[in-house]
Amino acid sequence: MVGRTVRIAPSILSADFARLAEEVSRVEKAGADWLHIDVMDGHFVPNLTVGPPIVEALRKVTTLPLDVHLMMTNPDAFIAEFAEAGADYLTVHVETCPHLHRTVQSIKERGVRAGVTLNPATPAVMLSEIVRDADLILIMSVNPGFGGQKFIPSSLQKIAEVRGLIDRTHSHALLEVDGGVKPDNADAILAAGADVLVAGSAVFSGDDYAAAITALRAGYESAARTARTAAAR
Repeated sequence: MVGRTVRIAPSILSADFARLAEEVSRVEKAGADWLHIDVMDGHFVPNLTVGPPIVEALRKVTTLPLDVHLMMTNPDAFIAEFAEAGADYLTVHVETCPHLHRTVQSIKERGVRAGVTLNPATPAVMLSEIVRDADLILIMSVNPGFGGQKFIPSSLQKIAEVRGLIDRTHSHALLEVDGGVKPDNADAILAAGADVLVAGSAVFSGDDYAAAITALRAGYESAARTARTAAAR
């Protein structure tokens, strides 16, 4: 993990939507690197959240990169709208895109970075033909649809597998992990190879957002020390 930089992306799914602009301002001042926005269609996942108007509104109140995760059965139909709304990253699911290369290219043609994600039960090998084209790989470490779930321990092996795939293929993709990320498992997730930690309740459930983000980021130092010790043996 030498040379990698950890990024913290608070998920607005856990924010107070009655004062969303204030919440975003607080996490930005607290040291967040990105802002993660879960778009759920009530079909691919059992929940319904936000659409392009929320992304557009957030674009007006923050300079943070907007990391938009499309948990949708038909993301291709909405790529143009989310790109125009101000998304910096658009991430689609392997499970819903039969023509994944075309979808990734469509995102990039609109000047947006393209991400690809896997559900917990989808094997890492499904990324083998797309990893060189992606700007971001997202590993779901819970079954998508709701915030506040517990991290699935077997996700660590998949994170390590995808890290190896990215490195072997010399892909420029960042590796992101979303689901049950907490200060007490951040070091293991980062040691497995993650670059970006998505955290919802770990950030927004407390009063001190800066302390929460600092605690998550501290996992990088712990993982780096572990890596240095292993390399010295």
